[in-house]
Amino acid sequence: MANYPDSLIKELFIKVKEYPRFSIGEIEKFCWMAVHEYKHGVLPSEYDIREIDEELYLQLLKEFK
Repeated sequence: MANYPDSLIKELFIKVKEYPRFSIGEIEKFCWMAVHEYKHGVLPSEYDIREIDEELYLQLLKEFK
């Protein structure tokens, strides 16, 4: 498993909490959005199927659990 710098995880953690309509009940969705934006430079569109870095997603999700 890739180990990302704590600074990146903290940056994405803050970004997730600042999204409009952030909800802890939908944390998986918001973490996915942040990792998608980090990798592709834009938030996902409604039917966006581009891949994300799953390891980064899981590390970010772990910060909320």
